[in-house]
Amino acid sequence: MHRDKANHAKHWDRSRKSRVPAPESRTPYPLPLIPGSESRAPGFPFAHVPVLLRETIEFLNVRPEGNYIDATLGAGGHAAEILNRLESGRLLGLDRDPQALAVARDRLAGFGEKLIMQHGNFAQIDVLHAASGLPPVDGVVADLGLSSMQLNDASRGFSFSLPGEIDMRMDQSAGTTAADIVNHASERELADIFFNLGEERHSRRIARAIVKARPYRLTTELAQVVTRAIPSRAGLHQINPATRSFMALRIAVNDELQSLDQFLDKVLMVLRPGGRVVILAFHSLEDRQIKQMFRRWQAAGVANILTRKVVRPADEEVHINPRARSAKLRAAEKTGDTGQGPGSTD
Repeated sequence: MHRDKANHAKHWDRSRKSRVPAPESRTPYPLPLIPGSESRAPGFPFAHVPVLLRETIEFLNVRPEGNYIDATLGAGGHAAEILNRLESGRLLGLDRDPQALAVARDRLAGFGEKLIMQHGNFAQIDVLHAASGLPPVDGVVADLGLSSMQLNDASRGFSFSLPGEIDMRMDQSAGTTAADIVNHASERELADIFFNLGEERHSRRIARAIVKARPYRLTTELAQVVTRAIPSRAGLHQINPATRSFMALRIAVNDELQSLDQFLDKVLMVLRPGGRVVILAFHSLEDRQIKQMFRRWQAAGVANILTRKVVRPADEEVHINPRARSAKLRAAEKTGDTGQGPGSTD
C-alpha cells in the first residue's frame, strides 16, 4: 500500500519520530449548498462550506442520536454540518494542526458539549477515540485536503505564490521542515521525493536545479527555481509548474501516506457495525490507497463499499471553488463487529 513511497525519504533524517496526515481544499461559497445549512453556531459563517459537503453528509447518514468523528477537523466545515443535525449525539473533532483547532474551537463554540476536540494525528484514531470516552461511533469523515486557511498563511510555507519560510509542517511544534529537505537532501533523494510523491515527470531536472541553487529560505525562491527547471514546451500548464514539487515536499514532511495507511488500518476499530467512513482525497496516491483498502475490506466481508464509482464535485461547485476540482470521495460501511481492518501487516 505504497509504504515504499511513504518511507523512501525518511532515511536522510533519522531523528524524526512523528507520523502525520494531511490535506483540505476549501474556499467559502457565496451560498450554502444544503437547505437549512445557514443555521450555524454563533460566529460560524454559513458561507464557509467545504468540498463535497452535501455528498459527505448523505453518505454519513447522520442521525440525531449518533456519535461521529471528524478525523481532520480543519476550520470545522464538515463538523458544523454534522453538529447542526445532532440532538443527543456527539462529535469528536481531531486535528494535528494546533492553529486549525484554535479556529475551529472559536467557530464551533456555540455547539457546546456536543463537540469534543483533541489535538492529534488521525493515524492514532483508535487511541484518540478511546481517550474521548465515546462508544463505537456511527461515522467517521476524513478530508485529506489542505485548507485555504493553511494555504493562504504565508508563514506556513505551503504556498508557492506567497513569500514565507519553507516550513510545510502540519504541526509546527515538531518535526523536519521542507527547508531541511531542500537544503540538505541529496539530489537523488530529492528526485525520488518529487517522482514518487508528486508524480513529477521532470523530477531529476528539478532536483538538479534545486541542489545547484541552494540554500533557500523563502517559498517563492524555491518556486522560481522549480519553474525554470521545467522545459517551456512542457508548458500550457493547467496547474502551476511548482504544484507537484510543493505537494511532494508537503507529503514527505508530514509522512502523509504513512499516516493514511495507519488510519485505514485502524478506522474500523472505532466504528460500530453499520457505521460508515467517508474519505475525501485530493491526489491519486492517497485515492489509490483508499480504493485498495476498501476493496480488501469488502473481499474480507468486514465492510461494503458504498461508492461503486468515485464521487467528484459537480461543475457548479468547481466553478465556485476551483480547488475542489481534484476532490474524490469514497465511502464504505462496516458490516460486522471486526477488531481491525484486514491486511494491516501488509
